[in-house]
Amino acid sequence: MNQTEAEIGLQNEWYAEIKAFDDTKLGVKGLVDAGLTKIPRIFIHPQHDLHDRSACEDSQFSIPIIDLQAVSTDSNLRAKAIEKIQNACETWGFFQIVNHGIPKTDLEEMLAAIRRFHEQDAEVKKEFYTRDLRNKTLFLSNFDLFQAPVVSWRDTFGLVMDSIPPEPESLPVICRDIAMVYSKKVHRLGITLFELLSEGIGLNPNHLKDMECAERITIIGQYYPACPEPDLTLGARSHSDADFMTILLQDQIGGLQVLHENQWVDVPPIPGALIVNIGDFLQLLSNDKLKSVNHRVIAKQEGPRISVACFFRTKFFEPGDDLKCYGPIKELLSEENPPMYKETTAQDFLKHYYSKGSGAYALLHLKL
Repeated sequence: MNQTEAEIGLQNEWYAEIKAFDDTKLGVKGLVDAGLTKIPRIFIHPQHDLHDRSACEDSQFSIPIIDLQAVSTDSNLRAKAIEKIQNACETWGFFQIVNHGIPKTDLEEMLAAIRRFHEQDAEVKKEFYTRDLRNKTLFLSNFDLFQAPVVSWRDTFGLVMDSIPPEPESLPVICRDIAMVYSKKVHRLGITLFELLSEGIGLNPNHLKDMECAERITIIGQYYPACPEPDLTLGARSHSDADFMTILLQDQIGGLQVLHENQWVDVPPIPGALIVNIGDFLQLLSNDKLKSVNHRVIAKQEGPRISVACFFRTKFFEPGDDLKCYGPIKELLSEENPPMYKETTAQDFLKHYYSKGSGAYALLHLKL
């Protein structure tokens, strides 16, 4: 057998293992429920991705925390918040927000609802299992399962919630009420943040909102089961977000890390706080004024870890929207500040993003 045949044989074995895992429709939780004590090889990440699991402990490296108290009513507090947000987006691409207007009870109930979904009867949950990303409700493990070089230790529940929300009957009963409430409040918060971001880069407050950056929210409820061998895998490997902006709610277990100055920095859980990060599309639109940075989630023996990410995304599956072009905003360009990227459609960008696996640097192919 020559080398090529051997490689093909190994690829076929790998694909068969991934397909067998996918066909169970039970996700990572199904493995844990079956009493797994050793993780399957498809979950074992390369050592170079795992050797620096411990985050940098340098005290100067901490995610900015920004108070949004009265930003809509007090011009002085608004100006201070805009300055802090702009600085955070230029240097970190991430920040935490407090006094954001969403009650702590809603945050807790949203986390509980995601946990209820993932821990409900397996046969009921299987009905939602799909890899068709056009579905408004879906359950799966790893969006890029068949493209990524390794599998990550997590399961995902997704809901597409537009600015005009879906009919309640279309949502799973187990999380329906809080999903409707939470998505409306996150949408309002997102509009406020897009206004502050617009002002921070010198645009009219409504500029990003008028570009429909806040029109579609996808709620992603991640479930990271306790892992028997956490030093061998990751809950989410290093990636950036293929959206405009993400608002993340995490529980108190932690595990999220941000890549800052070539070092991994923990994003510590703060009760009642939300995490905001810039997505690839907003880095593209802002011509690098706002940074989309890589982040990951480490696996832990403690669990499950629950998080709820609200992605502000394009309507890329609807007729006409797949052809809409995105490039650096014209008002930000000049001879001194030429465009850094060529234009792309959402469809082409996301096709590239998922074909490479979500760990690849997503904007590199668009650099001028």
